[in-house]
Amino acid sequence: MRLAALAAGLALCLVTGGPLLAVEEPSGYRMGQYRSPVPESLTGATVIGPEAAHDLWTEGAAHFVDVLPRPPKPANLPEGTVWRDRPRSSIPGATWLPNTGFGALSPDDATYFESGLEQVSNGDKAKPLVFFCLSNCWMSWNAAKRALEGGYSAVYWFPDGTDGWLAGGWSTEIVEPLVLE
Repeated sequence: MRLAALAAGLALCLVTGGPLLAVEEPSGYRMGQYRSPVPESLTGATVIGPEAAHDLWTEGAAHFVDVLPRPPKPANLPEGTVWRDRPRSSIPGATWLPNTGFGALSPDDATYFESGLEQVSNGDKAKPLVFFCLSNCWMSWNAAKRALEGGYSAVYWFPDGTDGWLAGGWSTEIVEPLVLE
């Protein structure tokens, strides 16, 4: 019986192009395995695809918030080793708030996230914000959920992120992490 259900699911996937197994929206934050299939929803947010994201970007109707993490500088580098942060190519004009999409944030990262959103929204919790990172990455889902819980009311989640943006044929630009004012 289980094999028949799996075969039916595979057939549906092939016909509709949809996922074989739907990912349930969790009640809390995703705490690990961040690069894996994501749910199709985020309660309280508007989920958008590449075309809708591009429309919002073209219209200047929302501020884009990139939450892809930034690899830390290794603590045990030999003295004299030059460390260069890896550049982040992102949606033009996006604000990069690295390390703010993890399921649990350090107090410093939580403050950085809250202060960063305050800065990009000019204190307007109704300002439309689009959260993204890469496709099949829970970081943007977590960050969008965190923004909703922080009282932001016009939250968009772009689960395809820069991967979907590039697949749409649109350019990216190198961004730097937001420096708080």
